Amino acid sequence: MFTFVLSGGGSRGALQAGALKALIEAEYRPEMVVGTSIGAMNAAYLALYGPNERSIEALCQTWREAAQDPILSSNQAWVTARVFLHMPDRQYYYRLRDFLVSHDIDPELRFGDLEHCRLIVVATDLNHKSAALFGADPNDKVLDALLASAAIPPWIPPIESGDRLLTDGGFVSNLPIEPAIRQGATEIVALDLADERGLALAGRGLANIVIKVASTAAARQAYLEMALAEAARVPVRRIHLQAEEFTPVWDFSHTAEHIELGYEKTRAAIAEWKADGALAPWWRWWTPELWFERLKRVVDQRRAS
Repeated sequence: MFTFVLSGGGSRGALQAGALKALIEAEYRPEMVVGTSIGAMNAAYLALYGPNERSIEALCQTWREAAQDPILSSNQAWVTARVFLHMPDRQYYYRLRDFLVSHDIDPELRFGDLEHCRLIVVATDLNHKSAALFGADPNDKVLDALLASAAIPPWIPPIESGDRLLTDGGFVSNLPIEPAIRQGATEIVALDLADERGLALAGRGLANIVIKVASTAAARQAYLEMALAEAARVPVRRIHLQAEEFTPVWDFSHTAEHIELGYEKTRAAIAEWKADGALAPWWRWWTPELWFERLKRVVDQRRAS
């Protein structure tokens, strides 16, 4: 199953919007999309409206609208202080919820209602110390899944749901390759928003230490998930989407340039893929030449192992 995997990364998700535009223009059509946090929201847009140029342009426009009124506060220190003083502010939860509902994520919309491609959303279940995968059950509600996957502390506190305590999916699988493979992915394009430059820029305060710990864990997870894909012989084309300068997850001021940069970086990556014949668009999968190339590549890999 040809799959797009979209990582978390807050405001840097605009890079993914541009990248998706390039992929769709090149006629890459996913059968499944798997996302964490902001990647889950981009993935949900594809599953809801379809992987086509019109929906991607609408996604980019949605990002431009979000940049006019950012959902997350840039005053991270104050938000964190309120958490430690047991004064959590739920305004960011409601702002995110209202934003999603205003963009057609109806509270009663279920994963089984999505017709264009399969959607899997990854959150973290703190009570069970595991990933929570929404969409494996078609009766799961899309809005609940997105709010859980994007419950990023300190802005949005964990969400109680039955015996689960759900928070941002990036804590267990920021680049959800392993969940994608578990759900049947056989070929993956992964759009990775991780930017380790933030580790060097973060200061020594408690909030910044938390950022460093989370970023370090995410980098280690991505390494292990790539290794798992290699062991499972699932080809992954991973595109690192980084701006020239590090952008914090709450900074939406670079949205327009991020969309364009994600588009250009992905067009360059696609040109390289075409050069080696890997992960061609669906309409090339049925040509005898490409089947021969794919078969030869599998045989060579097995001989090497």
